[in-house]
Amino acid sequence: MTAVTSMTLSEQLRSGSAAEHRRAESSSFMAALAEGRVNAAGYAAYLGRLLPVYLQLEEVGAQLNTDERVRQLFDVALLRSSAIADDLHHWGGVAIDSPAVRAYAERIHQTLADPVCYLAHHYTRYLGDLSGGQVIGRVLERVFQLSDGQGTAFYRFPQIEKVKPYKDGYRSRLDALALTEDEQARAVDEVRVAFALNQGLFDELTAELPTYLTHTA
Repeated sequence: MTAVTSMTLSEQLRSGSAAEHRRAESSSFMAALAEGRVNAAGYAAYLGRLLPVYLQLEEVGAQLNTDERVRQLFDVALLRSSAIADDLHHWGGVAIDSPAVRAYAERIHQTLADPVCYLAHHYTRYLGDLSGGQVIGRVLERVFQLSDGQGTAFYRFPQIEKVKPYKDGYRSRLDALALTEDEQARAVDEVRVAFALNQGLFDELTAELPTYLTHTA
C-alpha cells in the first residue's frame, strides 16, 4: 500500500503516479499524435477505444452519485461520451472492442464497490482532458485545418468558462474530501492502475501505428 505523506490528496495523486504518467505520455502513438503525424484513421482508432471507457466511467459515476464524495466531483460539465461519439462520426470511426478496452471498462465497473477507486479514475481521465487533452485538440485543428469545433468536441467544455480555475477548484474539492489515510493510499494506487490501463490502449495503438503514420507535421 502506498505510504501516506503530509501532502494534499491531489499532490499525492500527481506525485504517486508521475512515473506511470510519463510512460503514457511517451508512448509511440501519443508522441506521434502530439507531433501531428497520425492520420485520420489513427485518430478514429484512438477515439473508438476511448468511447467504451467513457461510457462506463459515466454510467458508474451516475450510479455512485449518491455517495457524497463522488457527488463533490461528479459534474455534468465534464461528461465526454456524447462529444466523443460526435467526433467519431466526424472521423468516420466506430466504438472499438479490444482486450485493452475491455480490461479498462471492467476495472471501472468494479469501482461500483469502491467509490474511492472510482474517484481515482474520474481524476485521471477528466483532469487529463482539461490538461494535455487541450494540446492534442490544438494539434488536430492545425494539422487537419479544422474550424468551428469540427472533430474536436472531445476537447471542448462549453459549460466551463475557464479551464485553469476549474482545475484548481476540482483539486480543492478533491483535497477537501473526508478520506481516511487508507482511502487516500487506495486512491493513489488506483491512479497508477488507471494509467497502466490507459497504457494498454496506447500499446494496442502503437502496434497499429505503421498504418496510421503520416510524415506531415
